[in-house]
Amino acid sequence: MKVLVVNAGSSSLKYQLMDTTTEEVLAKGICERIGMAGSLIDHKKADGTKIKKEIPMTDHSVATEIVVNMLTDKEYGCISSMDEIEAVGHRVVHGGPYISESCLVTDEVMDIIEKCIEFAPLHNPAHIMGIKGCQKVMPNTPQVAVFDTAFHQTMQPKAYTYALPIKMVEEDHIRRYGMHGTSHKFVSQEMNKILNKEDSKIVTCHIGNGSSISAVRDGKVVDTSMGFTPLDGVEMGTRCGSIDPAIVPYIMKKYNIGVDEITDFMNKKCGFLGVSGYSSDSRDIEAAILGKFNDELPGAPKTDEEKAITTKHAQLAADILAFQVKKYIGSYSAIMNGLDAIVFTAGMGENNPELRDRVCRDMEFLGIDIDFELNAKTLRQPNTVELSTPKSKVKVYVLPTNEELMIARDTEAIVSKL
Repeated sequence: MKVLVVNAGSSSLKYQLMDTTTEEVLAKGICERIGMAGSLIDHKKADGTKIKKEIPMTDHSVATEIVVNMLTDKEYGCISSMDEIEAVGHRVVHGGPYISESCLVTDEVMDIIEKCIEFAPLHNPAHIMGIKGCQKVMPNTPQVAVFDTAFHQTMQPKAYTYALPIKMVEEDHIRRYGMHGTSHKFVSQEMNKILNKEDSKIVTCHIGNGSSISAVRDGKVVDTSMGFTPLDGVEMGTRCGSIDPAIVPYIMKKYNIGVDEITDFMNKKCGFLGVSGYSSDSRDIEAAILGKFNDELPGAPKTDEEKAITTKHAQLAADILAFQVKKYIGSYSAIMNGLDAIVFTAGMGENNPELRDRVCRDMEFLGIDIDFELNAKTLRQPNTVELSTPKSKVKVYVLPTNEELMIARDTEAIVSKL
């Protein structure tokens, strides 16, 4: 089945056309600056042929039409007509407490996605535009919604319930939802194939600019680090992660700022960027630890004294994240009563060997033993790599995530039953 996988942002539309029979990506690309001046498409097909050009895109419907035209183009396309697209799978961030699995898009599902805008105001409105855009251009093609929150719906009340007044919890749906579910689902399923055992106990570490850790027992989520919003959990690129709730009103009063300002502060000015005072990118952080700096960054140090301070703070930022990931692995091992495997995935998880080194050192009590030389060499490659040694009681893997493939698989499974 040929499935078009769509991930719509407020002014962007990422896409991949996949053949689910071979799981091959036939073409992929992104439409950027939708509804703005200078909108463009960056498109590439499997043989490497690519094109990047400016095309006016007033809305997501126009962007979708341009994508279809590109996919059917004689030079840059890979299909002869739009009719070859048998289904469209959409990434949707939040399904709230209402949706626990991927599903066919209906009017009722669209109402739920809209209802969940209050949980994901930056994401769900964009997903709605993306779905409506595809529906307008391909009215007879089945559309499937794959939710980031769905995989985490197997958590028990003791894991997802906050200690707030129960009426508020139930009526306002304030609970732990978790994010990156499609990624956690993909890598845990792949890890289960490797383990080939019943009642597997896996900690999946999706570490990128946004990061979350999940405890997955026998394919079901027991707990996850992100909570009511993607702000919860470990330190991230610009997000603070879990902090004492009393810090929020303290900062608001001390600096005389409002709700919108404190929300922006915690989401965009903390994490790596806040601690280092230099950069939100882990590559810049690791380079700064070695005394190498990107002079083009606004926070770049100038004097030797400033460079020494930045190096110190960059090391602290890196140490905080590794310390937190290590704590989650330990606590999740406790709630699962054991641990079979740790999986590192996403941008930093796959490409930052220093992070994996810091996390996996001094974990002998759990029986973790990795090949540190192999770990140092393992980055920027598409293959699954085992880092653990034969004597390690816990397997440690770098496993590249593939959320688009997971969306395509779910879409095929649903549409094939119609």
